[in-house]
Amino acid sequence: MIFDLGRLFGRKKEDTGRTVATLGTLESTLGMLEKKEKVLTKKAAAEVERAKEFSKNKNKRAAIQCLKRKRLYEQQILNLGTFQMRIDDQIALLEGAKATMETVGALKIGAAEMKAMQKATNIDDIDKTMDEINEQTETLKTIQESLKNSGLDDIDEEELELELDEMEAQLLEEEIIPTPIAKHAGPAHAPVPTTAGGQPAPQSQSDEEDELAALQAEMAL
Repeated sequence: MIFDLGRLFGRKKEDTGRTVATLGTLESTLGMLEKKEKVLTKKAAAEVERAKEFSKNKNKRAAIQCLKRKRLYEQQILNLGTFQMRIDDQIALLEGAKATMETVGALKIGAAEMKAMQKATNIDDIDKTMDEINEQTETLKTIQESLKNSGLDDIDEEELELELDEMEAQLLEEEIIPTPIAKHAGPAHAPVPTTAGGQPAPQSQSDEEDELAALQAEMAL
């Protein structure tokens, strides 16, 4: 029996169960043939023993009949061996075809999924996204460089050099002519006001005395 592998590969996924059932049938048949082979082997051995007994009893004709049956059993055993080999080949083919069919099915599923992913992913969108990322990256770098150098490029280096020269000249002058240290003087006192004769001027009256004088003047009126 020859299997059409092309037809087997083209079967639908649900045919896998049928393949499994077929494999089970073949394995069961193989087991039956092995049991039958054992039975025939025992029968052939029994005919040999019977032929020996007939030979001892000088019954040559009966012994030859036993050997004929033994040859018949041996031929059947050879045929069973051939059947077993063919069934083994069929099992191997079916198992290989089943594995191939399952592999092809898995590959088809993977290919369909890959196709769906490629369909959902547009190459133009990817290029556009990458361009936007690169543009944003360059913009960010420009901003960072601008912030880093902000205010430094506007400074005139010549003015800084003149300022540095003046600073160095001042330091040199301080080294040549040290600044004198002033002696500690006591706290300064404000001058006390005096009159024309040199006497201290009287201090002004308090507010209460001014109010009392004003009240006395009103009563005198």
